[in-house]
Amino acid sequence: MTSEQTEDRASKPAPAGTGLADRTADRTERVARLTARIDRLPMTWVQGRILTQGGLSTTLDGLDLGIMSFLLPLITTAFALTGTEQGMIASATLAGAFVGDLSLALLGNRLGRKPLLLWSLVLYSGCTLLSAASPDYGILLALRFLAGVGVGVNVNIVIPYLAEFAPLKSRATYVGSLAGFFGLGYVLAALVGTFVVARVDHGWRWGLVLVGLPVALALWWRRNLPESPRYLLLKGRDDEAESVVAGLEHAVRLRTGAPLPEPAAPSSVPPQADLGAAAQFAGLWRGPFLRQTVVVWSMFFVASFAYYGFLTFLPSMLLDRGMSITDSFTYALLVEVAQVLGYYPAARLADRTDRKWSIVTCLAASTLCALLLSRATTDLWVLVLSLLLGFFLNGLYAPLYTYLPEVYPTELRSMAAATSDAFSRVGGIVAPMLIGTMYASLHFSGVFTLICAVLAAGCVITLTLSTATKGRSLEELTL
Repeated sequence: MTSEQTEDRASKPAPAGTGLADRTADRTERVARLTARIDRLPMTWVQGRILTQGGLSTTLDGLDLGIMSFLLPLITTAFALTGTEQGMIASATLAGAFVGDLSLALLGNRLGRKPLLLWSLVLYSGCTLLSAASPDYGILLALRFLAGVGVGVNVNIVIPYLAEFAPLKSRATYVGSLAGFFGLGYVLAALVGTFVVARVDHGWRWGLVLVGLPVALALWWRRNLPESPRYLLLKGRDDEAESVVAGLEHAVRLRTGAPLPEPAAPSSVPPQADLGAAAQFAGLWRGPFLRQTVVVWSMFFVASFAYYGFLTFLPSMLLDRGMSITDSFTYALLVEVAQVLGYYPAARLADRTDRKWSIVTCLAASTLCALLLSRATTDLWVLVLSLLLGFFLNGLYAPLYTYLPEVYPTELRSMAAATSDAFSRVGGIVAPMLIGTMYASLHFSGVFTLICAVLAAGCVITLTLSTATKGRSLEELTL
């Protein structure tokens, strides 16, 4: 049977009058065939366009979050902030993102992947643009918090969205690309910080204007993005899912100029239920998902603590070592560039070996870099080790972004992304506040000793509790 005949057969509804058991069996077969058809598609620009449009929103998330480390020294001077107030400003977006995570947990299966991708971008970019005109610390704090709500929804809904389109054989590279897009946002933040914030009057305000301007893109960026077919199947919108999959297949055939490969024999599809938010959350802690939730939450906490503890205060820590503001920003820019380079080797490693071993490799290398940084005595070694730490920390997110949607079924996937990221925000909030409050006693070496200890704990948890996921369909992984 050709792939076109298979697709035609899968699209035919069950005959009228069949019994409930027959209709259920027919629908189960249809769902299995549709997901098998998605998994067998070769990687082309068709999926690449979806990745680019979803990933660029993550770039804006990274730009919004990353700019704060460059704005903070100037905002501190402009508003005469105390150490505690500095920590509050540094953590405001992350605190808002925590609320955004909770909002996604409630709305992710109600509103759909696509609408949330659009409106979350409008919210956080708009609030960032308004914050450029902040007259005082309080207004700035409030707007940074609201921008964070948009970040929390956006950066998490894109993870299940992309995973549900990803070709099976390159899922880690595809979904893990989000780490590269996110790191690119930090590079753009460093460029804005180095060439705008540090060089013009009221540079921190102009920096926020440049970060907020992309709100206009939200009006047209995603109007042609398809809804996730797996989400549509969850909602019982089978004909719409069929239409999306058929459209993908047609576009891929046009792109490749060749017949599509035969779908694999459909694997068993786990029962799906369109659960309420409370039932979704409870489902994370039942049966086989309990261990996965412990692993995923722990990994996200560790990654966030190290990432934000390191990057938020890097320019300030370099200034404390005697560098000029221009030199410290230039060093930070190089570290941001190293981050972007880190995701691809980690994603390729995850596709060739497994997500688990790619995560362990990045955690172990980051632990070593943090340990050596705590003992670095020269500016050259600080730069080299900071570059390597940025490289491996961002590389960590590539397999981590892939692992999360693989180990949960469609009905729990957005809840899992939202709650694990909410828990990671605890690390992202605690790290800047802890470092900002205790830096006088920790100093440069103490900060990296603390980061080293947290990373080492994450490495142990991953080694002992995580599972292998390579080469298995999303449906097979959650049976």
